[in-house]
Amino acid sequence: MEAVPTRLSQLFVRTLREDPADAEVTSHRLLVRAGYIRRQAPGIFAWLPLGLRVKARLEAVIREEMAAAGAQEVHFPALLPAEPYEATGRYDEYGDGMFRLEDRKGARMVLAPTHEEVFTLLVKDLYSSYRDLPLTIYQIQDKYRDEARPRAGILRGREFTMKDAYSFDWTDEGLEASYQAQRAAYERIFRRLGLDYVIVAADAGAMGGSRSEEFLHPTPIGEDTFVLSPGGYAANVEAFQTLAPAPLPIEGQPAAVVRDSPDTPTIATLVDLANARYPRGDRAWTAADTLKNVVVALTHLDGRRELVVIGVPGDREVDAKRLEVAFQPAEVEPATEADFDANPLLVKGYIGPWSPTGPVLGLESATGIRYLLDPRVVDGTSWITGANEAGRHVFSLVVGRDFTADGFVEAAEVRDGDPAPDGSGPIRTARGTEIGHVFQLGRKYADALGLQVLDPEGRLVTVTMGSYGIGVTRNLALIAEQNSDAKGLVWPASVAPFDLHVVATGRDESVYAIAESVVGRLEAAGFDVLYDDRAKVSAGVKFGDAELLGVPTIVVVGRDAAAGSVELWDRRSGERELVAIEALVDRLRGAGALE
Repeated sequence: MEAVPTRLSQLFVRTLREDPADAEVTSHRLLVRAGYIRRQAPGIFAWLPLGLRVKARLEAVIREEMAAAGAQEVHFPALLPAEPYEATGRYDEYGDGMFRLEDRKGARMVLAPTHEEVFTLLVKDLYSSYRDLPLTIYQIQDKYRDEARPRAGILRGREFTMKDAYSFDWTDEGLEASYQAQRAAYERIFRRLGLDYVIVAADAGAMGGSRSEEFLHPTPIGEDTFVLSPGGYAANVEAFQTLAPAPLPIEGQPAAVVRDSPDTPTIATLVDLANARYPRGDRAWTAADTLKNVVVALTHLDGRRELVVIGVPGDREVDAKRLEVAFQPAEVEPATEADFDANPLLVKGYIGPWSPTGPVLGLESATGIRYLLDPRVVDGTSWITGANEAGRHVFSLVVGRDFTADGFVEAAEVRDGDPAPDGSGPIRTARGTEIGHVFQLGRKYADALGLQVLDPEGRLVTVTMGSYGIGVTRNLALIAEQNSDAKGLVWPASVAPFDLHVVATGRDESVYAIAESVVGRLEAAGFDVLYDDRAKVSAGVKFGDAELLGVPTIVVVGRDAAAGSVELWDRRSGERELVAIEALVDRLRGAGALE
């Protein structure tokens, strides 16, 4: 069947000269202006022909590498019964992030945020022997999460396309092999897509499991913070483990003393007062000498509300994401005025683990509320902190002598210069966006759903699983972010909607006849061509659209066409050259326009 070029005069696209009012990032702005996507509701977009072409090419790269890694494709519905998610506990763990609904008969359903449960049940239904394993299956499918604040176009939406793969093995050694195969496939995928990435240790979150690594794309618009050390340590900030200092001697330290400190509800005011009224001889007091006590409220899955006090060095803030991970699956929020009213021993601005009647031990704290410390607050360290009385603080409060805590928690912010937990040097922080995530789930889902097979001895063993996700639409947005300029998109050849964009200019009918011939020649040679055949549109508008749409190689058929030449325009470098029409195909193949 003869190839038919895509004519811009007939393509369902409308380019825009103005940015959409709600666009926050470059990809959102350009994908809407160039007619790739169109907003339907917050976090929900329609995909137009150009967008679908890029998405399909990106998915083709993923499918090729999944096949090379031995994975087989399946497809599940997005609408699923609630029961499998209840069996694993994730129906409640997802909280408000999961779309829940009922059918006309009252059966509870969900729009799947992810599919571990039904993948597990499918394999349970069909396989029963170790001989059936290893198995890796995957799908490319839309997911739904009720994001509280959808933002940045398709970077964080409520509907998004994801590739999720799952491996099934009957031994831990098998899981490790499957995990490494998928991890290597991800590296090949991101290299082919031209996306920079860093692999970091990560928290598994609601997924569970023993090992978790994220592929992060470094970008200043990233929502994630990650850390790197000179010695190669890399981790998401939520997974960073503080390197606690060695305990200090307690003997010989000054006794704790309560001092008046009126009008000091903040660390800054406390430090100023301490230096003015109670100066120390060797140096000035700093925020690092104070112990900040933050009260948070946990809402557990059973609905129970619990207050927790967290002690961190006063020169650090509490990181909301680290706090969320530390207490998951409970929801975390700052304590409210009602919480303080119900707990009069919590004197706002003057909270601390101090009691005048003697050392405070764990739950027998002055407030009666669970008290957790930052790992840096070790035995023998001395602090200024609240005395649980309005307008008073206690000085020289020593950990291990005057109080102990109920445990430790990773909640404080991570900063440049903090020591890496593996001893590989001081870390630096950077911003990034997750583009892929690989987990060793282990037997969490198989245990919950009863996935077992017979081993070589005829005994039932529980299958161990891995989970491997790539955000298809998020990757598309990040490719657009990384490959654009002030004039528009500049797609890499691997995902561009077309191999070539042919632009006919001028009003001479002979130019359009030559352009038709050039397009036919290119299509016959195997190139996928977008042809701007709009006769009544100026050359300036056509060139502006070509720059906005972002096909990386543009062929201009214009005033030199009658002499047998066209202009070859490399959108990436901006270079232009005249090429004889007879030599055009060979020139394009040499330039790698089909890569």
